[in-house]
Amino acid sequence: MTRRVLIVEDEPEVADLYRGYLSGTYDVTVANTGAEALEAVDDTTDAVLLDRRLPDTSGADVLAAIRERGLDCRVAMVTAVEPDVDIVKMGFDLYLVKPATRDDIQSAVERLGTRAQYDDTLQRTASLVTKRAVLEAERTPAELRSSPEYEDLLDRIESLQSEMEDLTSAFSPNDYRMLFRDIGTSSTSESA
Repeated sequence: MTRRVLIVEDEPEVADLYRGYLSGTYDVTVANTGAEALEAVDDTTDAVLLDRRLPDTSGADVLAAIRERGLDCRVAMVTAVEPDVDIVKMGFDLYLVKPATRDDIQSAVERLGTRAQYDDTLQRTASLVTKRAVLEAERTPAELRSSPEYEDLLDRIESLQSEMEDLTSAFSPNDYRMLFRDIGTSSTSESA
């Protein structure tokens, strides 16, 4: 089954470039405004590459609307906007700073596809860890230390990691063997 990717980009040349990177592998739709994006995104959308600056609204507003609708798609912000602590409250999965290469775009869509298979706790943890990495790469330690949003982000990551550690400690080695055996069996039967 081909995954459906929505590219939300107000610069037609950039949108066409991204479409070219993905066509043949994915079913790609392009929207040049927030309104077009909200019209195009639905429960068949697997991944969204979303610019933060759109002519009619912000990418953050489009992202919030996607999340409010309860759509189960993964979202990567692909933008020239340097990240700041405001990203902590956004519900994206990945953050790419333009310019984005063919490899960046293809890798992002692959990573979004992988994350779609995670359970809710792992998806939230992956999203928060991505935000931490982006902020740590773009901001100084002094800026981060003075940010309550960054401290909240660290607390949320620690809490989720503790939750996952509690879950994994409840598994015995036999449980893991059974789990991976079941995964192998289900993937073999799905491909048949």
